[in-house]
Amino acid sequence: MTRFLLVALGGALGSMARYGVGIAATRALPGTTLPWGTLAVNIIGGLLMGLLTGWLALRGGGGQDSLRLFAAVGLLGGFTTFSAFSLETVLMLERRQFGLAGLYVGLSVAAAVAALFAGLLIARRTFGVAP
Repeated sequence: MTRFLLVALGGALGSMARYGVGIAATRALPGTTLPWGTLAVNIIGGLLMGLLTGWLALRGGGGQDSLRLFAAVGLLGGFTTFSAFSLETVLMLERRQFGLAGLYVGLSVAAAVAALFAGLLIARRTFGVAP
C-alpha cells in the first residue's frame, strides 16, 4: 500500500468518526451555541495522539512509519478538526460573542494539550517508555 493510500484510508475513517461525534453531540445537546462535537474530538484526538506517540516510541522498528502515517497523519488528522475549530471561532467573533469565543479557544487549546500530555504519561507508564 502506498503512503498516500495509508493516509487517505486513515483520513476517511477519521473523518467519518468525527462526523459521527458531531451528530451525537448535536443530538445530545440540541440548541447549544458551543460546538461541543468539535471540542470533544479535539480533546479526544489530543489524548489518542499522546497514546499513539507513546506507544510508537516503545515499539520502534519496521512498519512504524506505515502505522504512523495511517493512524497519526490519516486517522487522527481526519478526526481532529482544527480547521472547523478556527471557522467556528471566527463565526463567534463575527457574531460578537467574544466571551464565548474566548472560552471556546481557551478550553479547546488547554484541554487538548492537557489530554495529549495525559496520553503520553499513560503510555509511558503502561508501555514502559522513558520520558
